[in-house]
Amino acid sequence: MLLAEPPNTDYDLRFTVLGFPVRIAVTFWLGAVVFGYELARFASEVIFRGEIGVAPLLIGWAGCLLLSILIHELGHALAFRYYGIESSIVLYHFGGLAIPSGASFSSYAAPRMDEKRDLIIASAGPALQLLSAFVVILLVKLAGYQVFAFHLMPSFLAGLPWVTEGDMLDNRGLLSLITFYILPSVLWALLNLVPVYPLDGGRIARSLIVLNGGTVLQSLWVSVIASAGLAIYALQNGQTMMAIFFGMFAFSNYQMMTPMNNGWR
Repeated sequence: MLLAEPPNTDYDLRFTVLGFPVRIAVTFWLGAVVFGYELARFASEVIFRGEIGVAPLLIGWAGCLLLSILIHELGHALAFRYYGIESSIVLYHFGGLAIPSGASFSSYAAPRMDEKRDLIIASAGPALQLLSAFVVILLVKLAGYQVFAFHLMPSFLAGLPWVTEGDMLDNRGLLSLITFYILPSVLWALLNLVPVYPLDGGRIARSLIVLNGGTVLQSLWVSVIASAGLAIYALQNGQTMMAIFFGMFAFSNYQMMTPMNNGWR
C-alpha cells in the first residue's frame, strides 16, 4: 500500500512523547530534503541574500517539518487514547502514521471503529496541526508583524489581508524558522483534508457519508473523482510529483471498488 508503514532499520531514531513510542524512519530526512530544497534555496537567496547556504537552512526546515508532522500524528494518537486504544507514531517520507496497537485501520477492508469515533480520530490530526500554526500566527501578529509564510502559499491563502499586513520580521533566522513551520502546518493539514482516501479527509468523508445513510462505495467514488481532479489540476500547474501521487490514489481507490461492487462492504 502507498502509505504503509516503512520497515525498521538500524538508522531510525526512536524516542517517546507523552507516552507514545515515536520512530523517525531514515527516509523521513530524504523526504524533507526533496520537499524542502527549493524553499531552503529561496530562503538562502532572498531572505539571507546568500550569506547562509542551503544546507543549514535545510536542517532548520527538517526540524520544523518534524515538529509539525509529529504534532499532527499526536492529534491522532491522543484521540485513539481517548477511546482506550494506545498507539505508536512513525514519521517517514510521506509524512507520518499513528498506528493503533493490536488493530489495523489502514484500509476499507480492515476492522474499524464505529464511524463517529473514526471521524473524530481522523479529524484530530489536522485539527491539532492547524491549531499549532494558529498559535504561532497569533504570536507573530500580536508582535505587530506580518506572517511572511502566507506570501508563499496558493493564491486563495496568499491574499488573506490580516496575516499579510504589517512589517516583516527583521530577525532573518526567526523569520525563516517561522516560515518553515507555518508552511507545512497549514498546507500539509489542508492537503490532508481533501476527500481522498487514505488521507484524513478521505476517512472523514467516508464517515460523514456513512453516518448520513450512504455507503462506503459512494465514498470511494468521491475519493476517485477528487483524486483525478487534483491530479489534473497539479499537472496543469506543473506540479508533476503531486499529480503522480493523486493519480496513484485515484487508481488504488478504483481498484478497491471492485470487491465492493461484488458485495463486500
